[in-house]
This record gives sequence, structure tokens and C-alpha cells, in this order.
Amino acid sequence: MHFGSDLGHRTLSALVLVPLVLATAWYGGIPFAILWVAAGLLVLNEWAVIARLDHRPVYLGLGGLGIVAGGVLAVTSDPTWAFSAVVLGAAACSLAVPRQSAWAMAGVLVAASAALPVVVLRGSSALGLSAVLYLCAVVWATDIFAYFTGRALGGPKLWPRVSPNKTWSGAIGGTLLGTLCGLAVAYVSGAPALLPLAGLSLLLSIVSQAGDLAESAFKRLFGVKDASRLIPGHGGLLDRLDGFAAAALVAVVVAVLCNAGDPATGLLLW
Repeated sequence: MHFGSDLGHRTLSALVLVPLVLATAWYGGIPFAILWVAAGLLVLNEWAVIARLDHRPVYLGLGGLGIVAGGVLAVTSDPTWAFSAVVLGAAACSLAVPRQSAWAMAGVLVAASAALPVVVLRGSSALGLSAVLYLCAVVWATDIFAYFTGRALGGPKLWPRVSPNKTWSGAIGGTLLGTLCGLAVAYVSGAPALLPLAGLSLLLSIVSQAGDLAESAFKRLFGVKDASRLIPGHGGLLDRLDGFAAAALVAVVVAVLCNAGDPATGLLLW
């Protein structure tokens, strides 16, 4: 059984980042939004570097403005306005980088997905903190148990051309434990209907792994191993938030469709 030379670095990084995320999630409000908007801006920069986008200062300015505006609106207004600000920023970036318009627009949308859905879910409602903890439990448990199950059991590779270290055993183990951990948080939070949340947790776990694979495919397309060297043992923020961004986006869409006025309630109370 081999867990890799990066396990120590990954553990130390988690010991720093996880308390920071949980502390700001507990506090909520502007500090929480600032943390995630800053993360989104860093993801945007990593994307621009990997994709070798033209006119990078202009791109980062326009895309960053869309993400910052989205963050402000996510805290102060309706989530649909935050979405509109991001879409406008992405459209402006596609015009500013016409030769690579698709990659330019995608970068803004990915960075915004990493930053803003969790801010919308946190909101100011009584269930805001529980919604964030639920999402983190699903994604983090999926990632952790996929890593350890895959290393312990091995077996057939999930998608060797894109991510040669990922296995089917890891994907299944991560999905099962991610679903169970999400349900545990929902139960402790007082969610009355666990069966629909079991399905949602399963979906979010699968989506988070799909986001991880999509980011790996993106990096492989451009011949890059890590998004950056920002986080020891993990690479860049894009490497750390790829699955989280995908799951958070799906979670906030479900939440807003169920209860646009209180997304956290829409996510947890069925």
C-alpha cells in the first residue's frame, strides 16, 4: 500500500486551509465572501496562465471585475444578479480575447463557479452554515476517500489517458463515503427528508469527481501538470477547487430552483 510522497504536504496544507474555510464559514458575511472572491481571482489567473490567453492584463481585469461584482451582488442582492454580472464579465472577456474566446469565457465561468455558489448558499439564513458544511462534507469526503481507497485497493484505471492515478475503486469508495458524510451533516443539521438528500449527495459526489477529471483533461491539453505551485502537495487553487466548483454550481442551481429566496433552505429542506 503506497500513499505517495505528497501525502505529508497535502496534510499540512489541509491543516492550514480547512480551519480558515470553516472559521470564515461560521462567521459568514463579508469576510466569507472576500475569501471566496479572492480564491476565484486566483483561479482565474491560473486558468489564464495554463491556457496562455492573449491580452492577459485586460482579461484578468474584465473577468475579475465580473467575479467581484458577482460576489458583491451575491451578498447584497438576488443570486440571479450575481449570475448576470458573471455572464457579462465572461462575454466581455470573449470579446477582449477573440482568438481564444471560448477558453476566455470558460475561464471566467469556472473561476466564478469556484467562488460564488458557496457565497450564495451561505447567505444570511439560519441554514446557511449547514448548507456550506454539507457541501464541503460531500466534496472533501469524496476527495479524501477516493484517494485512500484508490491507493489501498488499486485496480482498473478510471481514465488513464487523462488522470493515470485515478481508479474505479477510488471513484466508488469516494462516492459512497462522500454520500454518507453529506447525509451525516444533513442529519445533524435537522434535515427532515434524508432520502432526497441521499440522491443529491450521490449526484454532487459524482459531479465533483467529474469536475476533477475535466480539469485534468484541460491541463493535459495544454501540457501542464499543476495549475500552479501555490499549495504544497496540491498544486494550485484550480487543482484544489476543480471538483468543488462543479459540485457547488450544481448545488446552487438545485437550491435556487427549490427556493430562490433562501437557497440554503432549498438545498437542505425537501
